[in-house]
Amino acid sequence: MNNFNNKLIILFDGVCNLCNSSVNFIIKLDTKEQFLFASLQSDAAKEILLQFSTKKLTLDSIILIDDSNIYEKSSAALQISKHLNGGYKLLYGFIIIPKFIRDWVYDIIAENRYKWFGKKEKCMIPTSEIRNRFLR
Repeated sequence: MNNFNNKLIILFDGVCNLCNSSVNFIIKLDTKEQFLFASLQSDAAKEILLQFSTKKLTLDSIILIDDSNIYEKSSAALQISKHLNGGYKLLYGFIIIPKFIRDWVYDIIAENRYKWFGKKEKCMIPTSEIRNRFLR
């Protein structure tokens, strides 16, 4: 589907403090540089999501694109954990919990993320050290 050299693409809310912290955490643990990132507000994300127009996607969710597979909410988070260094791979075991339960918890956090963690005025601007990991 994509021509991103077998990279996994994470789309995230660029103004959400929780989301930005999560992206920084993933970058720190992704020593193999398997992931590329784009804020959901970016043109790059909009262009990528057009390829999945048959699927109803909400913009309040983290989205992982792995070739032609698209994951959102708790499934995306668990799929991402599978690729991280250290014991974080073990988090993928939570995939056995039914999706409706996992997503219910995810939705509670997503609905309250700005209230609990805050919101930025603008999307995060990557530093020069990690700029190559972000799609524009």
